[in-house]
Amino acid sequence: MIDLHTHSTCSDGTDPPERVVELAVTAGCSAVALTDHDTLSGLPRAMARAQELGITLVPGCEVSCAYGRGSAHVLVYFAEADDGPLQVELAALRRDRVARNRELADRLRTLGLDVTYEEIVAQAAGEQSAGRPHVAAVLVRHGYADSIPDAFDRWLGTGAPAYVPKARLEPDALAAAARASGAVAVLAHPLTLGLDAGELDTAVGHLAEAGFAGIEAYYGRYSPETRAELVALAGRHDLVATGGSDYHGEVKAGLSVGTGEGDLAVPDGALEALVARRPG
Repeated sequence: MIDLHTHSTCSDGTDPPERVVELAVTAGCSAVALTDHDTLSGLPRAMARAQELGITLVPGCEVSCAYGRGSAHVLVYFAEADDGPLQVELAALRRDRVARNRELADRLRTLGLDVTYEEIVAQAAGEQSAGRPHVAAVLVRHGYADSIPDAFDRWLGTGAPAYVPKARLEPDALAAAARASGAVAVLAHPLTLGLDAGELDTAVGHLAEAGFAGIEAYYGRYSPETRAELVALAGRHDLVATGGSDYHGEVKAGLSVGTGEGDLAVPDGALEALVARRPG
């Protein structure tokens, strides 16, 4: 069993990178990927702990891409901390996040909410390119929202009073940058594209042509039937059927590393198949 989709305090999770690795070991995983949003900053700490505990750490990240009128989340695996086209793109996205967070804090104050940029960064354990869940946690702590979902509904979600958009890459551009950096791109939780079965089949075909290596079929919150359908979809387009819990700690309650909602079991062969798709 493996888990190729987890988040730590380096993006929008609530556990430090080391703890995510420890949870993977406790769950019985043979490998775990740390896939924080737009950043590789947690990988050295996660790698050190993984080596101590004897588990394989797959270096990765998750990037939100522009797709139609919405977005597509893309998981990138085998992303190293060295310089490369992917790292250049990630650095640009983090700079945009910092600017977005400053504007978001200003907008909240304009709305009468006493929230500072410094508080947001502190909530993210010093990570200046914090995610909106960190902002939501600050709002909950101040009593401006009842919960993190409520904070998004009231203030932070698309169309809400404090919503500030962020820069997004196109999926094909991200896939090209990943390949040029020795990494592979995988479509995360495909159903969030909001497409019907035929449209999703077409979209996945286009992503395969653009150089994607796989789709996340074994997703933590999908039913066994949906997972089977997505495995078949991956097979039709010669893509690897990957999977993971999308663990965020307290931000996404009810999900555990390795097992998702309790019935997730991503096969080890998914990682082996991804390794075979690495460029060069």
